[in-house]
Order: sequence, then C-alpha cells, then structure tokens
Amino acid sequence: MKGKNEQRAGLLYGMGAYGMWGLVPLFWPLLKPSGAVEILAHRMVWSLGVVGIALLLLRRWAWVRELAGQPRKLGLIAIAATVISVNWCLYIWAVNNGHVVEASLGYFINPLVTIAMGVLLLGERLRPVQWAAVATGFAAVLVLAIGYGQPPWVSLVLAFSFATYGLVKKKVNMGGLESLAAETAVLFLPALGFLLWLGASGHATFLAGGAGHGVLLASTGLVTAVPLVCFGAAAIRVPLSVLGLLQYLAPVFQFGLGILYFHEAMPPERWAGFALVWVALMMLTWDALRTARRTRAEALRLAAPAAEAGAPVCTGSASETGPATTERTPAP
Repeated sequence: MKGKNEQRAGLLYGMGAYGMWGLVPLFWPLLKPSGAVEILAHRMVWSLGVVGIALLLLRRWAWVRELAGQPRKLGLIAIAATVISVNWCLYIWAVNNGHVVEASLGYFINPLVTIAMGVLLLGERLRPVQWAAVATGFAAVLVLAIGYGQPPWVSLVLAFSFATYGLVKKKVNMGGLESLAAETAVLFLPALGFLLWLGASGHATFLAGGAGHGVLLASTGLVTAVPLVCFGAAAIRVPLSVLGLLQYLAPVFQFGLGILYFHEAMPPERWAGFALVWVALMMLTWDALRTARRTRAEALRLAAPAAEAGAPVCTGSASETGPATTERTPAP
C-alpha cells in the first residue's frame, strides 16, 4: 500500500511540475514592459535566493566544498549555465512576442534532437524505429521551413540549446537543486551587474513599474524553483518511463495556450509539420515502452533461477527508461 501511495504521490508531483512548466506562458506577459534579458537577469538573481534557502533548510551544503575542488566540473557547470541562459531568454522573448506555438515545437522536437546528438557526439547506436522517428522529425522541420519561408529558428534554437544542456548535465551528474544553485551562482554576478547598470542608466522597470511589478519580477525565483522541487519529488517516486511520458505535458499545454489563449495562426503547413513531429514522438514512445517491457521480462527470466536458489531478486522496475528522458533542470 505504501508503495502505491508513493507512486500516486510521485505521479501528482510530476503532473504538477510539467503542468506548471506548460502554463508558464501565462506568467511572462505579466512582466511587461520588462524585456526578456531583464526578466532573465531577475530570474537568475531571485532563483539563487530561493534555492539557497531551500538548501539551507535541507542542510545540503556538503557538495559545495567538493565542487570547489573540481575545476573541470565547474567548467561544465559554466557551460550549462550559459546554454540554459540562451534557452530561457529566447523562450521568454518568444512568449512575449507571439511565438508560443513555435516555442512549444522546440520542446516537442527536443527528444529527437537529443537522440541525434547522442548518435553524432557520443556514438550511440539507434534501433530502426528510432532512426525512423529522427527522419520523420527532420521531414517535419523541412515542411515547417517551407511553410514559414525560413527555418523555424526559435524552435530549433530552443531544442538544440536544451539538448546541449541535457548533454552537459549528464556529464556533471548533480541533483536538481544543487545543479540549479551552482548554475545560478555562476550567473549571479553578471545578472546582478546588468540589473545595477540598467538601474543606473534609468532603463530598469523593477521600481519604475510599481510595487506590484517588482513583486512579480521577484517571484521569478519561485516560478523557477517550485516546479523543480516537484520534479525532484516525482523523480524518486516513479519510474523514468513515466517521467518520459509526462514530459510531453509541458509542450502540449504550451501548444494549447498558443492556439486557444494567444490566438496564434495555424495554417495548414504548420499543422502538417506538427503532425509529423507528433508521429515521430509516438514512434519513440512506442519503441521505448516496448524496449522497457522486453528488458523487464528478460530481467525476470534471468532472475528466476536466482530466486529459486534463495538469492535476492531485483527486477529494476524503478529504473525503466522512458522516451528520450534525461535528468535535467527543465524549465522554460
């Protein structure tokens, strides 16, 4: 019973995390007239404060001393911080400039880009269905490029920057809160310096916009940290295959908001491109679930003799791999 309750709680945490990431396009327009770079700087500064308080309450500071003695890891964190800054800034700009649907496409095709980078950079081998999914995704980009009259650069930059971030995060191998704290610490001084310069030049909106606007800018720290905490709670309670499916909630919500709330145009060629992306994702999901079932069945088959001999048996259900799932500090 306890295990079922834990999984149910994990599912709710996961839905909460990806649901909040999916609904965040409703928040960024509230911060106008602040520009994307100013919003990003506030997000970095206030996120460090929120995450720092969380780590203080949890008494999780031992990693700081260990990290300080690893220059290579610090360099990777700096790269991750830079890449996710590009991702965050472009996403905020896209939402506040009428490109919510195009931004959602970036997160839809991100699993395909992640797989392609695994092949090109890590020498990973793909199964036939995965090759077919990547090819279908490439065809979708071509269809959208023809429809737009140019490549969907917002979607592509978001997808490639987030895939690069995931790749670097995999090498860093840190927990969500710790990783976000380290990344925002790297960016804290540049972000604070930019905000101070903005204020000195008379272009800051933090105080000029009134107390309410200042509170909204400060709340960017909570908007960043709260979904991350929920994601961390989900990750330790449900299999990765479940998280792999839940990750599609965010772009689905973003896509729905783009059409129904922001009333962005969806001409036939855009529907055709999105349809191809969804077909590719369905192929990936089917292949991942089929592979997970086969792996589990094989583990049970190999474990049967050990169980008969009285040895402990582990089926590995908590470590099932989902469709293109990586541990990341997500967050558009």
